[in-house]
Amino acid sequence: MTAIMVASELNNNLLVVVAASAIYYGTPLFFAGLGEVLTERSGVLNLGVEGMMLLGAVAASVTSARAPGPAWLVLILALLAAMFAAACGAAVHAFAVITLRVNQTVSGLALTILAGGAGLSSYLANLWELRDPVPHQFTKLDVFGLADLPVLGPVLFNQTLLTYLSWVLVVASSWYLFRTRAGLHLRAVGESPQTADAVGINVVRTRYVHTLAGGSLAGVGGACFSLSIVPTWQDGMTAGRGWIAIALVIFGFWRPDLTLVGAYLFGAFSSLSLTLQARKVEISPSILESMPYVVTILVLVVVSGGWAKRRLGAPAALGLPYEREDR
Repeated sequence: MTAIMVASELNNNLLVVVAASAIYYGTPLFFAGLGEVLTERSGVLNLGVEGMMLLGAVAASVTSARAPGPAWLVLILALLAAMFAAACGAAVHAFAVITLRVNQTVSGLALTILAGGAGLSSYLANLWELRDPVPHQFTKLDVFGLADLPVLGPVLFNQTLLTYLSWVLVVASSWYLFRTRAGLHLRAVGESPQTADAVGINVVRTRYVHTLAGGSLAGVGGACFSLSIVPTWQDGMTAGRGWIAIALVIFGFWRPDLTLVGAYLFGAFSSLSLTLQARKVEISPSILESMPYVVTILVLVVVSGGWAKRRLGAPAALGLPYEREDR
C-alpha cells in the first residue's frame, strides 16, 4: 500500500511539474501565435514569425545589458525595444505584400532567412558583443504568497509577469476581435476585402496596422526567451518556435483563446524532455524534443488543402493580395 501511495504521489508531482512547465514554455508561443492571429485575420500571411522573434530577442538582450536605470524600467524598455525591432521586420513584410503585392509566402520566408539563423540577429548580437547573461530578467513570482499551495500553487501562482500579461491579452484580444467595431472591420477585411472596401473600411490601413501589431507581439515572444527562458543571447535561440506559432494559429482556429490552449499543449511537449530527464526516465530525449515539430508538420499538412481551410474557419482572403482597381 505504501509503495502504491508513493508512486501515486510521484505521478501527481510529475503532472504538476509538466503543467507548470507547459505554461512557462507555452507563453512565448502564445505571444507569437496571437500576433499571427491578428495578422492572418486581416488576410496577410506572415511566415517570418521566426525571424521577428529573433529580432525581438536580440533587441531585448541589448536593452537589458546596456540600458541604465532600475530593473523594472530596464525590463519595460527591453520589451518595448523587442516590439519595435520585430515591428520593423513586420513593416518590411507589410510594405512588400500590401503595397508592392509581392507573394506573401516568399516575402515571409525571406524575412525569416534575413533575420534568423546566422542572419541579421546574429550580426547585431556580435556587433553589440552579447556574450554574458542579461543582467535584468523576468523571474517567477510568488503571487500573494500562494506558490506553495498544492497543485495550483506552482501552476498558477509561480509564473513570470509575462505569463500573467498573456492572460490579460487573451481576454482583451478576444473582446477586440468579436465584440468591437474595429474587430468586425478586421474580420471583414480578412474575409472579403472588396466588400469591406465598398462599405468604407480602409483595407490597406487595416492590414498594415494588424501586421505591425502581429510583429510586435512576435517580438515579445522572442523577448520571453532572452529575458526569461534562456536569459542570455544564443544564435537561433528560438529554435524553430516561430513555425510552431504559425501552426498554433491553425490549431486554434484563428481564435486567441484556443491559441492559448494550443500554446500550452506545445509547451508541454517542449518541456517534457527536460522534465523526464531530470527524473531519470529512460526515454530518448531526441524523440521527445522532436514531438512539437512533428505535430507542427502534421497540422500544416492537414490544412494544406483549400477544403480544410474552409472547414477550419480560415479567413477567405488569407494570402491573397488586394488591388482596389479589381473591384
